Amino acid sequence: MFTTLVAVLVALALGHVAPAAAATLRRFDGFRRWLGWLDLHAGPSARGPLGVVLAVLPPVLLLGLLAWLLRGTLFGLPSLLLGIAVLAWCWGPRDLDRDVEAVIDADEPALRHAALHTLQAAGGSLRDDLPSLVDATVYNALRRWFAVLFWFLLLGPAGALGYRLLALMSISPMRALVAPETLLASQRVLGWLEWPVAQLMALSMALVGNFDAAWKAWRQAHGERWRHDIGFLGAVARASVNAELREEAHDYTEAGLLPVWQRLPELRDAMSLVWRMLLLWLAVLALLVIAGWVT
Repeated sequence: MFTTLVAVLVALALGHVAPAAAATLRRFDGFRRWLGWLDLHAGPSARGPLGVVLAVLPPVLLLGLLAWLLRGTLFGLPSLLLGIAVLAWCWGPRDLDRDVEAVIDADEPALRHAALHTLQAAGGSLRDDLPSLVDATVYNALRRWFAVLFWFLLLGPAGALGYRLLALMSISPMRALVAPETLLASQRVLGWLEWPVAQLMALSMALVGNFDAAWKAWRQAHGERWRHDIGFLGAVARASVNAELREEAHDYTEAGLLPVWQRLPELRDAMSLVWRMLLLWLAVLALLVIAGWVT
């Protein structure tokens, strides 16, 4: 949809032009207070799956009601602005390629540890080995960009907000405010919401990278199984990055050149892969808009 294309461009521009303002915009302090209130006042019976519903459903319903009320008014301009605002709000919270560059450019151990912690906030261990960094890049791409975009496309602004709130209570520091039973239920629901997105990302990596390597890694990681586990995504990303680096080294050898030295080429290639996936998604969406299949 045209709204999505414009909203993604706005979200990306906001993260690049004004990263501090973007991080401040995406703090979700109201949701943190809401989780704290529920933790204090909700009884033991309001935990588990019901706790997830109580935490996420009210703000999502309010936004859905607002979107419904704005439909068809002023030639759709309010709906367009609402969609752009919500997607820009739920995107991130930080710009992913800036976080990747911070890891690459960090020379001192303290700066490197801080950059790793920032990059891996939405997934991945704090280890600085290359496979962990590649995993962290694609998992953060899923949770910062692609899952928000996917649910925005399916359910509109309410879908994007619902995913972001569920991710906040499941994997962010806000999970400390959630009862253990509710946290377990929210993580399970989050896994199922992310599973189709991870599958599409794996397919996208195969299309924009080495198809054979991605397909083999997906099969070996049991990506065909129906389960709330996205571990196959990291396996596909690592295989794709390794295949691309081998092809690049082969091209330099064939040309009689030495490979250009660069720091953490695996991490750079993983970020390049993420950008190509995003461009593929937006290109497909633009074609659908041009064809008149979506509005």
